[in-house]
Amino acid sequence: SPERERRRYGRGPDREQPISQCVRCCDSEPHPSYQLVPQVNITPFKGEKGDTGERGSYGKAGKAGNQGPRGHIGPKGSKGNAGVPGDPCKVYYSAFSVGRKKALHSNDYYQTLVFDTEFVNLYSQFSMFTGKFYCYIPGIYYFNLNVHTWNQKETYLHVMKNEQEMVILYTQPSDRSIMQSQSLMLELQENDTVWVRLYKGERENAIFSDDYDIYVTFNGYLIKPKSEL
Repeated sequence: SPERERRRYGRGPDREQPISQCVRCCDSEPHPSYQLVPQVNITPFKGEKGDTGERGSYGKAGKAGNQGPRGHIGPKGSKGNAGVPGDPCKVYYSAFSVGRKKALHSNDYYQTLVFDTEFVNLYSQFSMFTGKFYCYIPGIYYFNLNVHTWNQKETYLHVMKNEQEMVILYTQPSDRSIMQSQSLMLELQENDTVWVRLYKGERENAIFSDDYDIYVTFNGYLIKPKSEL
């Protein structure tokens, strides 16, 4: 019936018929339509800043980094205050100068040259009895020996360190007597001795002097103590 047909196909006065659009198969597809979505500003809705949290524990130490470049030289600092005065430096002295007025001739034995005149003898470190200088201050010393030769005889002496010959003072026989000198520097240890020895008589030799003038002198002094070397 007409009523049943109308219900079946949705036709009726209260229903609008869909409008169909006629398209050709060769037409391109219609462009899609876009719908604008409004943007909502959430700034007014941001909450207040919260309280600071508890401090966390320290982490493990990292590996040491490479050494950085040398920095620039800083500005010169101001002058500091004067320090407390130090203790006085200990100064070491040692010196002697002795002479002999008597001549000496060789015999069958070596002879130690002893002296009878004392010019300088600090702290009596040179023994006038033995004719030897005794080292009490280790260090570098300078020594000098001066003698007068004897006509027609050799002059043959050694400057000795302990029992060791260090340097010789020698002149050949001559018709004229002359002044002869020898000098040297020695490094001495405590209790070392320095002295002058006349050679024995297998070679006749002598030194000249008299009771009026001093022709023979022996001198020595400390140049630098070992503590300052």
